[in-house]
Amino acid sequence: MLYFLSGTDISKARARLAAVLERVAKKTEVIRVTDAHTMNDLIAALSGGGLFGGERTVVLDNVLLNVEMRDRVLGQLKTLRDSADTFYIYEAVLDAATRRSIEKYAETTEKFELVKTAKKDNSIFELANALQRGKKKDLWVGYQREIAAGKAAEAIHGALFWGAKQMLLRENSTKARGFVATLAELPHEARRKGVELEYALEHFVLSVA
Repeated sequence: MLYFLSGTDISKARARLAAVLERVAKKTEVIRVTDAHTMNDLIAALSGGGLFGGERTVVLDNVLLNVEMRDRVLGQLKTLRDSADTFYIYEAVLDAATRRSIEKYAETTEKFELVKTAKKDNSIFELANALQRGKKKDLWVGYQREIAAGKAAEAIHGALFWGAKQMLLRENSTKARGFVATLAELPHEARRKGVELEYALEHFVLSVA
């Protein structure tokens, strides 16, 4: 069975997942995979067959940020839905097409979006536009504005990654491929080096030519 959670209110989404896992932990083996894990970790989580052959609860936490993992998960949505195990997919930021693909197979869908002001705030996606246009100053100023406004680093990363992927689909250039590869690896590299994602993103923004 497959359940889908999404949205930029990361605290509420993770609290919801924590409540679910607390409830099922005594009954099933719980496995959590993030984009910082290896592909082998993901394959093992998707393959079924818990440690003692029992049912499992598997949380796929923002794994679609990793390009390889993304293809693997999206290609197995029907299998996850029909599995005897229970799967939870959580993604902070998604493009509409990917969201629809997951919702098609999910038993339930829950959204946890940050409360918006009366005026729609699209500023975070202006970062994606600045990245695509190669406007380094606009990208830097926009990034600092989003951080000052309290936007989560994961949401900013998701918007930039989405922008890079759209750029790749449109022009398939060396620069676009480089952006996608770098942003896909960024959270994993940050965790490996013990660096906050916010500062890893800052370094990326400053490196954009």
